[in-house]
Amino acid sequence: MKLILQSQMDRLIKNFRKHKDAWNDEHPSNVDSKVVVKLFNPAGSGTWWLSELNPDNNVAFGVSDIHSKEIGYIDMMDIINFKGQFGLPIERDMYFQSNKFTLQDIMDKQ
Repeated sequence: MKLILQSQMDRLIKNFRKHKDAWNDEHPSNVDSKVVVKLFNPAGSGTWWLSELNPDNNVAFGVSDIHSKEIGYIDMMDIINFKGQFGLPIERDMYFQSNKFTLQDIMDKQ
């Protein structure tokens, strides 16, 4: 299974560019993009909800929940190269409803 579909990749990059265009040091403006894709470790702890992806350095922005939820940057090479128990890689939640929740919605959920 492909980790991130091309349509999801396009949306992640579009969200990154939208946020980058809205941000400047003099008048910062936050863009709260919706979560595009949910990834998880099928053999242990670890869930990631991604809303943006910088195509230049392959760093995503979103919520990670390994021991507790945190908003921040995620190096996609770490996700892609990860092999958990039994050699299982990180997987995409095929049933996650894209563009429904913001990162804050994810943080607020128990």
